[in-house]
Amino acid sequence: MSERRMFFNMKMFYFFAYFGFGSLFPLLSVYLQEEVGLRGSQIGVITSIGPIVMILVQPIWGMLSDVTKKPRLLLTFSVIGAGAVGFSYIFTDNYAVLVAVAAGVAVFQSAMIPLSDSMAMSYVRQHGGDYGSIRMWGAAGFAIAVWLMGTLSDLYGMQVIFYGFFIVLLISGYFAIGMPKETETTKVDLKNGLKKLTKIPEFMIFLIVTFLVFGPIMANNFYFGLLIQFAGGTLAGVGLAFLLAAGSEIPFMRVAGTWISRIGILGVLLIAAGASAVRWLYYGSGPSHEWIYVTTIIQGLSIGLFVPAALQYVSDLAPPEVKVTAVAIYSAMGNGVGAWFFSISAGMIMEWYSIISVYVFYGIMTGCGALLTLWMLYRQKKYGKPSVEGPVELNVKEN
Repeated sequence: MSERRMFFNMKMFYFFAYFGFGSLFPLLSVYLQEEVGLRGSQIGVITSIGPIVMILVQPIWGMLSDVTKKPRLLLTFSVIGAGAVGFSYIFTDNYAVLVAVAAGVAVFQSAMIPLSDSMAMSYVRQHGGDYGSIRMWGAAGFAIAVWLMGTLSDLYGMQVIFYGFFIVLLISGYFAIGMPKETETTKVDLKNGLKKLTKIPEFMIFLIVTFLVFGPIMANNFYFGLLIQFAGGTLAGVGLAFLLAAGSEIPFMRVAGTWISRIGILGVLLIAAGASAVRWLYYGSGPSHEWIYVTTIIQGLSIGLFVPAALQYVSDLAPPEVKVTAVAIYSAMGNGVGAWFFSISAGMIMEWYSIISVYVFYGIMTGCGALLTLWMLYRQKKYGKPSVEGPVELNVKEN
């Protein structure tokens, strides 16, 4: 297979895989509330079970890939499996079954991104190319999907999101067959890695910052649609808001490196955390849906800066022999534990109070993360930067 064809397959895989994610997850909470009639706490359980399942199951997929040496087959199987299980949402309104479906989707989804990222990174390192230019197709797919599915849901009903999820993941499965054969094998020694990392105070403090700042960002993907509808927006408006928010991340990610070199990593992290806190607190004030659309660009300032700066900060802090472990723990704290906590707590707060109260809570917690980052910046200026021995390697990837 020619390199040109291989790059095309990788770009199309990411486009349709993230198109599938964008078809389902941003509108799932709206469906569960409007069509199924679940309470906020029940929605919280369904939306929060995925991150925990993925933390537990991801290592199993990695071991299967190492043992079988057939990552393309596993990737194809996981993509089709996620689409098939996700489609079964349409057949039930039983709460227990819906929880099982959410867990089942997470089992297969937990293989999709790690395997595809590993295959793509391995290929570009061996043959040249730019991983970012491949991965950006995923961001485009997600943004277009939410806008399109929101519009179609207004026209034909919300069950269209499950058809879209299933169909585009089948298409993504087709392109998965043409992905590279090789993967990058990275061993994570969690036990020994934790021992070394717990001796680095800055790393442990930053895990708390990640929990407080990135957890609400991840949980927002499930509850943002409910906020817009509460403010008077339509399903098409939900899609437009996600399109604007996701699109705003790209330019900030491109300038993140320049900003880091000028004001430092912690300075950039402080800006990102502060922007997130302001955004959530503004949403907690009950603005109109028109102003929510306008302020979605703040997502670019928060996610677009936080993701690359956080990865570089973790990589700089960790000794070379535990760098992979450090990144894995950081990812688990934000994408796993943080996403779980802020998803399930949002469901309970929404049931007891309202969706507005959820964003007040997000704003307060993120504000605490920003203050903690400010304190870290103060400590760094007073005592100097923490240092580790050995060269620093950084692979910044958009989440």
